[in-house]
Amino acid sequence: MSEQTDTELADHRYAGKVAAVTGVASGMGRCIALRLAAEGATVFGMDVDADGLDEVAAEVADTAAAGGSMRTRAIDISDPAECHAAIAQCVAQCGRLDVLGNIAAVSWMKHAVDVTTEDWRKMFAVNVDGTFFMCQAALPHIIAGEGSIINIASNAAFMGSAYLVPYCATKGAVVQMTRALATEFVKEPIRINAIAPGGTDTPMNRDYQLAENTDYNLLKRSMAFRPLDKPEHVAALFAFLASAEAANIHGAIINADSGMTAT
Repeated sequence: MSEQTDTELADHRYAGKVAAVTGVASGMGRCIALRLAAEGATVFGMDVDADGLDEVAAEVADTAAAGGSMRTRAIDISDPAECHAAIAQCVAQCGRLDVLGNIAAVSWMKHAVDVTTEDWRKMFAVNVDGTFFMCQAALPHIIAGEGSIINIASNAAFMGSAYLVPYCATKGAVVQMTRALATEFVKEPIRINAIAPGGTDTPMNRDYQLAENTDYNLLKRSMAFRPLDKPEHVAALFAFLASAEAANIHGAIINADSGMTAT
């Protein structure tokens, strides 16, 4: 029997599978959608950016050599009703749901004393509410298909970062939400995990605006010794973690932060 490369083994991991992914218009979400489609998945891509969704759908059509495809829905995941409607549309159009990827998030830097009530609630509505209500809507279908849920957390969930108090709080909530869901559904044929990246070269990070009068000595505590990661690396980890090759991984938070939380 000839040896097979990792790429060859992975080529058809998602043939016949359906993956609903949020935040697909750019960054990690875009790379995850492209990776899953390249491995044969039908991707139901969601984002608030309708034009960005169309662009990624065109990329999928051009590159999904393994037979993958993409359907889209423009959605504001801070609205619970929209989350449920989107999952219902995914199942109605695609016939099943095997993977849910909660990638969409917002972030910005502000001094804690300058954070408004609107700032706080907006970040929790997208990063926490959106993740939970997507999970709630998808769970019956994921269980039926013996599938997988992967939430994107952050190393900010494990280390205090100046000027990022709301963001750290939301990603800490995503970590605990993931663990609690994994515990509640540990007897079901389903896997629920999270990936906690560090700094990643995405549009959101490239466009980051520093807080006024930033103290750079405080920021240094949150800076990695290695360059920003590539979103393609997160996509590769996601594709493994959601696949049958990771069958014994449930309730895990996988740190992918170039050693930030190890030092």
